[in-house]
This record gives sequence, C-alpha cells and structure tokens, in this order.
Amino acid sequence: MMKNNRVLLGVSGGISAYKAPEIVSRLTKRGYDVRVVMTKNATEFVTPLTFQTMSNDVVHVEMFNQLSNKDVEHIALAKWADCMVIAPATANTISKLAYGIADNMLTTVALATTAPILIAPAMNTKMLAAEATQKSLDVLRSRDQYDILPTESGLLACQDVGSGKMLEPEDIVDYIEKALTKKTMAGMDVTVTAGPTKERLDPVRYLSNHSSGKMGYAIAIEARNRGARVHLISGPTQLDIPRDVDFIPVESTQEMFEAVEKVFDDTDVLIKAAAPSDYKPKAYAEEKIKKQGGQGMAIEFSPNPDIAKHFGNKKGDRVVVGFAAESHNMEAYAKKKLKEKNFNFIVANNITEANAGFGSETNHVRIFDRDGTEENLPMMDKKELAAQILDRVLENLKS
Repeated sequence: MMKNNRVLLGVSGGISAYKAPEIVSRLTKRGYDVRVVMTKNATEFVTPLTFQTMSNDVVHVEMFNQLSNKDVEHIALAKWADCMVIAPATANTISKLAYGIADNMLTTVALATTAPILIAPAMNTKMLAAEATQKSLDVLRSRDQYDILPTESGLLACQDVGSGKMLEPEDIVDYIEKALTKKTMAGMDVTVTAGPTKERLDPVRYLSNHSSGKMGYAIAIEARNRGARVHLISGPTQLDIPRDVDFIPVESTQEMFEAVEKVFDDTDVLIKAAAPSDYKPKAYAEEKIKKQGGQGMAIEFSPNPDIAKHFGNKKGDRVVVGFAAESHNMEAYAKKKLKEKNFNFIVANNITEANAGFGSETNHVRIFDRDGTEENLPMMDKKELAAQILDRVLENLKS
C-alpha cells in the first residue's frame, strides 16, 4: 500500500457532481483510501449512497450528527486527509473558502485541514468570469495550501459555450497523484524516450513496430510527479500528451537520436524506454512503389544510429537505464546489452508472455544491474513498475 494515500473528496452542488463517483472509482482502483464529504445541495444531484458504495465508507453531509465516537467529526476528517480535493467546486463554495465561511460540513472540514487542497471549479462561464469569483480564486491561489485546477471550454449544461466545465475525472486523479507524490527527484532533469519510430519507405509505407509507448509515458509521469523536469521524447503513439512535461515528438530513429543529443548535456537521468528501429530503408522512394506483376520486391536497409549505446558510452556521472524486449534468450541478450551499452541497469521482459508484451497495461520484468545483481519483479501495472524503476534510479544516484 502506498504512503500518503488518504484522499478526502468534497462534492458541492453543481451538475458536474455526476462525474465525482468516477473520481472515487479511479482512486480506489489505484489503492487510495477515499472518504467523501458532500454539501446538502450536492445530494440533490448524486445520492450519498452512491459514494458510500464506491468508497466503502460513510459519507459525511450533516454538521450536527450525533457523535458515534469521541472524535469531533469535522476535525477527525481534517486530520485524516493527506489531500483534499473539491470536485466540483461551485462559485458558492469557492467564495466561502476564500473568506472563511464555514456553514456546512465541506467548508468546515476544508478550513480545519492542513492537507493540500485541490479545487476543481465547475460553473457557468459568466459565473466563472464574474469579478467576485475571480477575486475569490485569486485569494485561494495566494495560499500555498491551495491548487486551483484549470477548467475546460465547451458546451456547458446550461447550453452556453465557454470556459467553466470541470476537468474529466482522469485528469483530476492525475493532479491528485502529483500532489501526493513525494518530490524525491526535485531539481533533476530526466529524459525519457518512448514509443516506436517510423522509417519511411515511400509516401505510403514505413517500417515500425508494435510499441505503444505506455511504459515510457508512465515513467515520464512518475518522474514529473516526483518533481523532476522531464523531457519526453516520443515516437508516434495513440497516447495523450502528459501535462507539465517537455514533450518532444519525433518520427524516425535519427530524429530521436538528435532530440536526445539536444537535451543530453542537461540530463541527469536518461531512460531509454523507446523501441527505435535498428534499420531504415537505404533509399526513400518519392513516389508510391507499385507492384511489378506477381514478382517479389527486395529492399536494402542501412543501420540507424544506436542511441542507447552512443549515450551510454558518454554518460559520465549520469544514470542511464535501458530496456530489452525479447522473445527468447531474454537473460543472455539483456546482459549483453547491459554491458555493451554501459547501462546502470536494464529492464527486460519477454514479449511473448501474456499481459507483458506491447500494448498491455501490465508488465512482468527482470532487472539486471551492472554489479551483477538481478531482481525478478511480479506482474504489475506499468504505473507501479515506473515507480519501482525510479526508486532504483535514485539508489544508483546515491551510490
């Protein structure tokens, strides 16, 4: 179980309250302990029973319930939370928090807690732009305890078009995880390569592979959450670009090599999670190559730069981590790469194993260290594996 995993969700009375149960669901699936406090107005949109079922805990609404134990309820909740997030946060609730009005359970707990508080505004675009609302938000921004999340623009429930939509639950959870992650990599520059590369043959065809980029993106997000400045150099993927990272899109292996070269001098940690093509067509056809009857076609290839080896051999005091996706002789090939490319350690997996190959949400890896130690990790979510990899990076930085 992760540390700092207690999240208190405050739900105020806006139409976006219907999204809040998904925040609870996503957090509990990731191992967080979640409790919910609602305003009475919020119960008009979603019942407390919904949140109670999803959080497996009592939902707090009334200020003056008879005490079931010796704890004062709002103070106990305030002390319990490692993080509080208010989603949706209406104009009414935002203004109350700004000026210290504690007239319901939610605002009372928020004023009593010393935990970080994330505010996810949700309201009509004119209400959001109103001077009173903006002044209240400015007051909260001036306090280190508060983090005001952005709103999205689009068609609102009232049929107006503009800013004021609450962030989607997955985005709010991303902010929560960042807030709760200890900043063990603050001040570090981390470069992560991710995804496949494309080597064009003609205007229609290219050489590539099945890498989804999920492992590299998970590492980049975890490093960002730990306070690092992250350069994410990514080949073409279907993944959303993580916020608050220096995202550098590339296509070919040569482009990926050049992108790493540009940031390498400032890099403390290089994690080579990408699967760049080893070869490229020797010649690019400016026009689409047409079939020649029923005859076959021969393509001549030339080698691409070996990014991992090049930067592994010039790493100096940096930590460089490699990956080995193998279909057989995994241990032998991984150890060979570890030595030849001068990695600090290498993360190896068998791509033929179920739920551990390209595109999966989980991975089963063995980690080989240059000092001869190795570790066989159990099958786990790639987000959890990213944390394990960065823990090992920090150990290498200390040694």
